[in-house]
Amino acid sequence: MNDNTRYGPATGVGSLPGEDAREAAKAATGSFEDFPFLPELPARGPGADMIGRTAGMLVELYARVEPSGWRIGDRPGRDTRRARSWLGQDLDALEEFTQGYEGPLKVQAVGPWTLAAALELKNGEAALSDLGACRDIAGSLAEGLRLHLGEVRRRIPGARVVLQLDEPSLTGVLLGRIRTASGYRTHRAVDRQRVEATLRDIAGVHGDDGPVVVHSCAPDVPFALLRRTGVDGISFDFSLLTERDEEAIGEAVEGGTRLFAGVVPGTDSALSDPAGSVMGVRTLWRRLGLRPGLLPEAVTITPACGLAGASPEYARKALAHCVRAARSLADNPE
Repeated sequence: MNDNTRYGPATGVGSLPGEDAREAAKAATGSFEDFPFLPELPARGPGADMIGRTAGMLVELYARVEPSGWRIGDRPGRDTRRARSWLGQDLDALEEFTQGYEGPLKVQAVGPWTLAAALELKNGEAALSDLGACRDIAGSLAEGLRLHLGEVRRRIPGARVVLQLDEPSLTGVLLGRIRTASGYRTHRAVDRQRVEATLRDIAGVHGDDGPVVVHSCAPDVPFALLRRTGVDGISFDFSLLTERDEEAIGEAVEGGTRLFAGVVPGTDSALSDPAGSVMGVRTLWRRLGLRPGLLPEAVTITPACGLAGASPEYARKALAHCVRAARSLADNPE
């Protein structure tokens, strides 16, 4: 299967503004006719946010909302039921707008390390402070993702599902930058091999059923580590790249890793012409000495991050702009 059937030229990251599941599904499928995604609507409140939504997918592990955030509890409560209900509504809406669809379709869930950095244990500390808890979360997430992916495939049988793992805290976990509950200290860095092995296990849940992409809109994305986990794509905020990322990106492209380049601002901004939005991608390609014709085969264009903080009008414009920017890249890779 070549990359142009596994992915589309442009897609969204995940979150959209507003609270209407049908409107969001209509925008996500109407904007990206050849690579729609399952929208997330955090404006609805706890359980629709990134962490709560994925916490609701966990199997035999439950979380509830405390003033400090999501905390692991003993039994499913109102917050878990609400998260699952909203996910069901979102899937209903997506199913409605993808009748007869065949092609790539992206769904998102929080990855194991960002989840461990965000979920609290009973003592109020992040699960990240306890490697046994990290292991339990990863195992529960793997089982929950199996069920979720199966449900998506059942509802939209023509879809080739792309799983995106959101890992904005991954660099902080690797570098020991995640703050303790007091805020005065940070949790110690997690061993890179442990981080890598856990991500490899989670990515393996999707197996041969479709590609797995890791998304982070934080600085210093660990491109080389992610490549070693065997994920198929890496999604990032293009504006945060530095020169030290370039060699790892070049190696990733040559090794067949798909780049999801976030080039359209995630909050209300003046949008340049589509060709201007991808000028940096073309320039990077030239610096790396990569073949221009490879660009549309190796890059999917996205917003820089989720669009939950944007106005509904800007979000619609940003999605349409991604499509036009991707077309510009394909029509004129030089």
